[in-house]
Amino acid sequence: MLDSKKQRERFEEFFEEHEKEVRKYISKGNFILVDFSALSKFDPELAETLLENPEETIKIAEIALERFDVGPNFRVRFRNLPETQNISIRNIRSENLGKFIVIEGIIKQSSDVRPQVISAKFECPSCGQTMTIPQTGDKFKTPTRCSCGRKGQFILLSKELIDVQRLIVEESPEMLEGGAQPKRIQVFLREDLVDPKMEKRTTPGSKVKVIGYVKEISIPLRTGAMSTRFDLAMYANYIEPIEEEFLDIELSKKDEEEIKKLAKDPQIYQKLVSSIAPSIFGHEKIKEALLLQMIGGVKKKKSDGTVTRGDMHILLVGDPGCGKSALLTFISKAAPKARYVAGKGVTGTGLTASVVRDEFLRGWALEAGALVLCNKGLLALDELDKVSVEDISALHEALEQQQISISKANIQATLRAETTVLAAANPKLGRFDPYGPPIAKQIDLPPALINRFDLIFVLKDMPDKEMDEKIATHVLGIHKEIEKVKPTIPIEKLRKYIAYVKQKVFPKLTKEALNEIKNFYIELRNSGESEEGIKPIPISPRQLESLIRLAEAVARVRLSEKITKNDAKKAIELLKYCLHQVGVDPETGKIDIDRIATGISASTRNKIKTVRDIIFEYHRRGVKKIAYNDILGEAIKRGLKEEEVEEAIEKLKRDGDIYEPKSGFLQVI
Repeated sequence: MLDSKKQRERFEEFFEEHEKEVRKYISKGNFILVDFSALSKFDPELAETLLENPEETIKIAEIALERFDVGPNFRVRFRNLPETQNISIRNIRSENLGKFIVIEGIIKQSSDVRPQVISAKFECPSCGQTMTIPQTGDKFKTPTRCSCGRKGQFILLSKELIDVQRLIVEESPEMLEGGAQPKRIQVFLREDLVDPKMEKRTTPGSKVKVIGYVKEISIPLRTGAMSTRFDLAMYANYIEPIEEEFLDIELSKKDEEEIKKLAKDPQIYQKLVSSIAPSIFGHEKIKEALLLQMIGGVKKKKSDGTVTRGDMHILLVGDPGCGKSALLTFISKAAPKARYVAGKGVTGTGLTASVVRDEFLRGWALEAGALVLCNKGLLALDELDKVSVEDISALHEALEQQQISISKANIQATLRAETTVLAAANPKLGRFDPYGPPIAKQIDLPPALINRFDLIFVLKDMPDKEMDEKIATHVLGIHKEIEKVKPTIPIEKLRKYIAYVKQKVFPKLTKEALNEIKNFYIELRNSGESEEGIKPIPISPRQLESLIRLAEAVARVRLSEKITKNDAKKAIELLKYCLHQVGVDPETGKIDIDRIATGISASTRNKIKTVRDIIFEYHRRGVKKIAYNDILGEAIKRGLKEEEVEEAIEKLKRDGDIYEPKSGFLQVI
């Protein structure tokens, strides 16, 4: 191994060889980023010394840079370490202490940036001598004695401070095996690594690669003595993001040319749709919706400060074995910054954020949940029906306002959750009952939550000889030849295509498209019968916004800056398909959004209103206890059936409008 003098000389030669690059870094900031492979080519022995003893070697490299007239805190950062130095957090052992290694993981928690003393200057009151004491460890050190013989009570002249931040980095889910629990390590960042420019890299939810060295930290016991066991902490030399959102994916000139060429293909829409989950047969409409969801609409900030979301939320409700989870898994792997969570393992704080004790600042800190971790990404939420009602309520604000408000302990915070949600659930009884109540009633989710999804798809598993034969041929064909399932456009290219669209294409409504959506909305809203009673509401302004988002996404597929009439028609067709599946009132055969939004259709509300009117008419006449038979007779005259009257009375009882003082009689409360 090289001695320190030799190391300095070799580093000076290396920097002189790359002088142009060094000068560029000096003019830009306060650190230089060195590619390890370049150092390894220049001097393999020096590179080996750096891997074995990084703390000392990096200091020598910084001293070697002084000949370029750099500032006192100019740092040397290294990247692109060899694969052999990549170690998973769970595999860090005592033999790795002090070595230059690379870890990967997701930032679960980040503390505030705080100043730390690295050295302090003291003066002796007796002889006036100044002493500089380096501050290492957790406790502030003062001089014990002066050369003149004085002990204690020295005057503090000055102290040198640097900024420090602590992160908790956790292993990524895809790195785990079996039932393994993800392991964590604390990472300390200093100086330029905590610059506001770097802040984006260290927000909870970011997937990062940390290059640095691990040191042991002593654990104090309650008695004040030190434990023989030590904790681990990593001191970062450099940190770089791995998983970017679509907006961060860098596209070369060649990529852009390929994308523009691809967009000119008249079949581009069909090709992109067929590239979504090619191993799953059928579900063309759902795949089309999933493509549009990944592309998304355009986020708009209005002059009054309100924001209209561009993200689309989709809910798949269906029988077991229809491929819901497979679709969710594909999308969570295809989209960057995506997470897959499922069922009973999901809690409200796991979705939003939890408040935990912060050891570093001795207080409380926020730990981000799945929705915050996927900010500007996608959350695939499977088995939504298995999540408890209290925990589901955490989704309401996140889906519409795209933020999460926390008020716990002494923390009041609003976190951004600009997350696209793709959820899947089973019907109430595990499978749809074709002879049971309407589909909307078989979905066991709060109506207010269902209404926040832009599109709801119903997947039924009904025996059909022709379809079954096609599915069987497709599935068995895949098992015979795995290579058979190849997407029309490879996933990497699809990602780049969507990234280009999200970065460069922001279409606006044309007059024709606007009129198409407007006419559809007005016609559908007023398509109810004009008879007395409550009109069904086929579509609400919420669905109008969904239509605009869908139309924007369709236009973006073609890289168009204008939303045409055809784009609007495609969006209308997709929304109609969903409404016909879930929102049709079986009695009238008309679309009624209330079936989804409130769980009660307009025709049912009409019947309840009729029965209520009859009861209150008797009450106004002074009849306190109204005979059930009198109500039934009057209701039948007005065209209601006996079971409908019974259902309406039960509903009024549950709502607390009426009660039963004795059998066969009803009274208004």
